[in-house]
Order: sequence, then structure tokens, then C-alpha cells
Amino acid sequence: MAGGWSRDGAEQEQIESTVEDALQRVRSQLPTGESLTHCEECDEPIPQARREAIKGVRLCIACQSERDKQRTTYSGYNRRGSKDSQLR
Repeated sequence: MAGGWSRDGAEQEQIESTVEDALQRVRSQLPTGESLTHCEECDEPIPQARREAIKGVRLCIACQSERDKQRTTYSGYNRRGSKDSQLR
């Protein structure tokens, strides 16, 4: 249900673009390269299953969990400039 100056289906395209932007951002933060055998923060061994599951892993589960908690939440503001986002 598009209204105003937007065409039909524009809302779904905007949602898909927002999701794709978020996926690209997350994918760009994934580790690359060869996995370490020991955590670079605490020097604990990284299990073989974790090294095989995540290419380029550099932290043990405990250190990665702590880092994820400290990471600030991404505020997904609407860059596409819809009327709805401009009214907020």
C-alpha cells in the first residue's frame, strides 16, 4: 500500500534493502584467514570444532562472548528517506 509519491511495492523494497545492508555489514565483520589454535586474548586453546566451523577464528568462545557484549548495538536508521522515517 504505497501512498504519496512512492510507487506500489516500495515499502517491501525498502525493507529488503535495509536487511541486505545489515547482512553486508555483519558479513564484513566476519573473521578471515587461518584460524588460531589459541585465543589471542587469553591464550586458552580454541577447540578444533570451533576452528573448523568459523574460518579465521581468533578468540575462544568466552572472549568472543565478552567482546560481543561490549560491542554497541547498530542503530538501523532509515537511509532511504521514506516519508515515515522523515516524520520521526
